[in-house]
Amino acid sequence: MPSHDSLIPLLGRTPDPEQLQHVRVIPAREARHAPWPDWAHPDVVAAYQRLGVRTPYEHQVRAAGHAHRGEHVVIATGTASGKSLAYQLPAVDAVHRSELRVREEPGKLHDDGATVLYLAPTKALAADQLAALKSLHLDTLRAESYDGDTESSARRWIRDHANVILANPDMLHHGILPNHSWWARFFRRLRYVVIDEAHSYRGVFGSHVANLLRRLRRVCAHYGSAPVFVGASATAAEPAESFSRLIGAPVAAVTDDASPRGSTTVAFWEPRLTDLVGENGAPTRRTAIAESSDMLANLVSSHVRTIAFIKSRRGAERISSITQRLLEDVDPSLPGRVAAYRSGYLPEERRALEADLRSGRLLGVSSTSALELGIDISGLDAVLVAGWPGTRASFFQQIGRAGRAGQDAVAAFVASDDPLDTYLVHHPEAVFDVGVEAAVFDPSNPYVLGPHLCAAAAEQPLRPGDEELFGPTARAMLDTLVERGYLRKRPAGWFWTHAQSAASMVSIRDDGGGIVKIIDAETGAVLGSMDSPQTHYQAHRGAVYVHQGANYIVEELDEEDHVVLVQRANPDYYTTARDVTQVEVLSVERSMDWGEIAVHFGEVKVTTQVVSFQRKSVSSNEVLGEEPLDLEARDLFTKAVWFVVGNQTLVKAGLIEAQFPGALHAAEHASIGMLPLVASSDRWDIGGVSTALHADTGHPTIFVYDGHPGGAGFAERAFAKARTWLAATQEAIRSCECESGCPSCVQSPKCGNKNNPLDKAAAIVLLQALLRDATDFPGDPGGTRPPQD
Repeated sequence: MPSHDSLIPLLGRTPDPEQLQHVRVIPAREARHAPWPDWAHPDVVAAYQRLGVRTPYEHQVRAAGHAHRGEHVVIATGTASGKSLAYQLPAVDAVHRSELRVREEPGKLHDDGATVLYLAPTKALAADQLAALKSLHLDTLRAESYDGDTESSARRWIRDHANVILANPDMLHHGILPNHSWWARFFRRLRYVVIDEAHSYRGVFGSHVANLLRRLRRVCAHYGSAPVFVGASATAAEPAESFSRLIGAPVAAVTDDASPRGSTTVAFWEPRLTDLVGENGAPTRRTAIAESSDMLANLVSSHVRTIAFIKSRRGAERISSITQRLLEDVDPSLPGRVAAYRSGYLPEERRALEADLRSGRLLGVSSTSALELGIDISGLDAVLVAGWPGTRASFFQQIGRAGRAGQDAVAAFVASDDPLDTYLVHHPEAVFDVGVEAAVFDPSNPYVLGPHLCAAAAEQPLRPGDEELFGPTARAMLDTLVERGYLRKRPAGWFWTHAQSAASMVSIRDDGGGIVKIIDAETGAVLGSMDSPQTHYQAHRGAVYVHQGANYIVEELDEEDHVVLVQRANPDYYTTARDVTQVEVLSVERSMDWGEIAVHFGEVKVTTQVVSFQRKSVSSNEVLGEEPLDLEARDLFTKAVWFVVGNQTLVKAGLIEAQFPGALHAAEHASIGMLPLVASSDRWDIGGVSTALHADTGHPTIFVYDGHPGGAGFAERAFAKARTWLAATQEAIRSCECESGCPSCVQSPKCGNKNNPLDKAAAIVLLQALLRDATDFPGDPGGTRPPQD
């Protein structure tokens, strides 16, 4: 472990041992090279050598070899390990050779040419890959981006002439597959489909993309092609199984990373307790945002190029604006060299920020996960992670942003006031000494599968046998779609007979309702966008909205016209919404008996209404006020895990009846906060309800549910790993230094009951009773379904 003195340039002050909880050095590693493969065309090899790639790494050659032999493959290695070369080499080689054949026989019609489709979860990543391909300077390579920012005048030329298309799942879903006849030439010649950052396809988004790729395979088969799928992923558990489930076919995996790296010193930092008292008298910590802003300002003032990651858009904006204010007193030239980067910006804003970051004009950037992915930004020396990013895979991706040029780097994980953050900052072995998570998603989610079957039928009628591509539940879903009038069944198969677009029935990135525009009420300018399900929580009347460091107050949420009107303001607070929730059990799919405890997994109906919002201090999280809201309740049909425990069991454990509500409520909050430890979820992907007497179970019950229609796979994973999950929850509560409960253990930032009642001590007793005869579910159904071929 390095001395504390070595961390002073990172943290900006003499480290306080009560705040600096752990230091870990990820050691440097030597490179292992391999010869260029014999099948690679000399022109292609020479192009890479001109860029400075003298010889490839072993893992690049192995993955490229699988793809060249026609085998689906996923390469799952660390950040900056050169995954791009592994898929570019076979793809560029195929395109280059086919174009040379055309030139050698100019009058001959060539239908055996080669095209490539590259899919990335973000436009920025696709733009980065396009620049990399163009840097090869091969005149046979006609690579172009095709996304929502592509000029309409250029789209036909791209369809007809480009041999490498860089797109995203959204454009494939809305623009390419529904109009596949326009792309006939491209699909006939399609040799490779590259799925970059494959680990990011999880939850409902991953379920959508899995069905989308099955639709793609079906359209390719219609045109006589069977492309090889190549996935690039961060280091992940079971990458072959996850990628197989994503594309619906068996794959090989390459996981042994042979790339070099410098050492990275990682600090785990817990902000200090303040003198302020929070909700219900709980102690409060300095926020991760305020702490990270101090660190970012110090690093920028020392001209250390740094990225600060945080999960929320609002958090990215706040870190940027606070850092800029801190730097004004240091050097007037520095505030302009710090910016925020997040989704929802206009295309021209994103491109300008990316260019400034690459060039080094920006010294500091606060970003959501939009910059976590494999955008090539060399020269970064430090990374701050403000709050746990949700998964170990994301954490290592983020800290791997620094040191890409091979230099030593520093990183700090700044814990937020959250049960999981508190647990991890005191249990670093749970980050460094265990494997990363498997991607969790469920392609058979009926709310996802149904619309995609409709879209597939609209693209080409579904013939008998086609449904097998979409999994074992597809046939029953087709019958349901016929009954509901979405499809018509004929002897030849299932047909889409409606005038409207089937693809428009679903947005692959949200829960429905479409995109809402954020508009400046004074100027009429469109500032950004937001998914409809977020609006009740983030765009209600009175909410604070932040864009590029500028603060706005929401004046009106117009749900009918999908518009939010905002007014420029300068508040010293942020806002959080509160809701009230009820859960109704619809069906039980799996159960476990833990002695006197029953654990269930199944379908539930969740009714939620946002009823108020709080104004909280930016610097301290102190509650400054609360106002009611008049918004309609929303129903959600989803999946949940729930624990049913009898009154007598709780009494035998040592609780009295008056303690039941506080014990259940506190355990529910803490378990939601800890679920990302066993499932690749975010706290905001899931919800919970606890009650001392539930109408459907007749007993004290704790529910934890997926916050997406049909479920996202997280509750199923929670059911499978219930013992491990609840044991960590109990440890997190027990080890928290507060006396009666705080945001670091049992309080929740989105509790509709104002975190009352909560009983920390009783929650520990309750969890001990739950765990007495607990086991994890055999087989772990939460992420290991076999792929459908």
